Amino acid sequence: MKRLLIALSLVMSAAPWLTAQQLSKDELKRATDHLKKTSTAFVASTKGLSEAQMNFKAGPTRWSVAECAEHIAAAEDYLMGMVTEKVMKAPARTEAEDVKALDDLVVKAIADRTKKATAPEPLMPTKRYGNLDATVAHFKESRAKTIKFVTDTKGLREHAADSPLGKKLDAYEWVLFISAHTERHTKQIEEVKADANFPKA
Repeated sequence: MKRLLIALSLVMSAAPWLTAQQLSKDELKRATDHLKKTSTAFVASTKGLSEAQMNFKAGPTRWSVAECAEHIAAAEDYLMGMVTEKVMKAPARTEAEDVKALDDLVVKAIADRTKKATAPEPLMPTKRYGNLDATVAHFKESRAKTIKFVTDTKGLREHAADSPLGKKLDAYEWVLFISAHTERHTKQIEEVKADANFPKA
């Protein structure tokens, strides 16, 4: 009986920690809402463009709308592959972390266009999807899979891996990273469209 009581005590003391590892309804809603919001904004930014508009570049080293869109779509697959193959197999954080504050940092920092970054070689535009319509269609399919992943997968807080932010991000935060990355480059698309030399039609 004494051993049973000790075992029950250990389980009860561990319960709050175990519960903390699972996503709350608010966390799940935040991620899915953000994914849907950034998806809608991206798709809207690419609608109704002529061939000249989608391929316009503000400079020789600048990306066109079509290239930004391809990068967004390719990054969705690339980053989700990393989440499933690397992050979800990584150990839990060993250091203390305010995950709520880190969630906020991811959403804010990754979408911030004032800090420039260079895309890794696998995510450089190569016309891999053929045209803008095919790119957007591919993105929609991939984003649906991302939403299903965050909705269906357990233990997203229980694994964490290094990130460009200098912090280990858990799988939930990597999903926020993906969504914020879409927002970042949708802003880039809008910058292209706002250029003084952007074709009128």
